[in-house]
Amino acid sequence: MRLPLPDPGKLEQVKRYLVQQRALALPLLLPLIQANCLYADGRANAVFLMRGKQNLPVGAELRGTTQCHWRGLSPGSQKDLGCFAIPAEADSDTWPADRRIILCESAIDAISCFALHPQSRCLSTAGARPNPHWLGPLLNQGCEIWCGFDADATGDDMARAMIALHPTIKRLRPSQHDWNDQLAFRTSSSCQ
Repeated sequence: MRLPLPDPGKLEQVKRYLVQQRALALPLLLPLIQANCLYADGRANAVFLMRGKQNLPVGAELRGTTQCHWRGLSPGSQKDLGCFAIPAEADSDTWPADRRIILCESAIDAISCFALHPQSRCLSTAGARPNPHWLGPLLNQGCEIWCGFDADATGDDMARAMIALHPTIKRLRPSQHDWNDQLAFRTSSSCQ
C-alpha cells in the first residue's frame, strides 16, 4: 500500500473545497485533520484515511479538489480490511454497542451523514458493497447497523443484498441522491 504523502501547503485548498463545494462544516473536519484521518496530498487531493485492526492504515479514499473532480483509492488500498470512520476514535476494533452505525458509500457521504445524524458513527464502505470483510465483527459485537447507501438503483440493490446476507441490518435511505446532497439541500434551505 502506498499512501499519498501529506502536503500541509495544500490543506487550505482541500478545506475550502470541502466547506464551500461540499457543504461540510469546518468543525466536523478539524477533528479528522487533527487525528490524521483527513489530509491533503501534493496534488491537492483530499485524502481520507481508511483504518483497520489496531487502528492501522489500510488505504485511503482520494477526492480531487481542483478543476478536475475525481475520486478513487490510493494504490494498494485494502478496503476489505478497514474503513474511513467519523467520529475518528482511537480504537476502531471495538465500537460502542449503544451507538448506531450507518454505512455510507464514501468518506464525504459519511461526514455528511454524521452532520445529519450526530449521535451515530458513520463509516464509508468505499463504494456500494454488500459484505465488506470488517462488517462481520461489527455485527458480532451487537451493534445496531443501518445501510445508508445512495438513493439510486445501485445503492438500493446493494442495500438489499447486504440485508439479505445480514438480516439485522436496516435500510436508511437519504432523501436526496446521497447524504452529501441531502446535507447541501438542508444547508441551502436553511439559508433562504
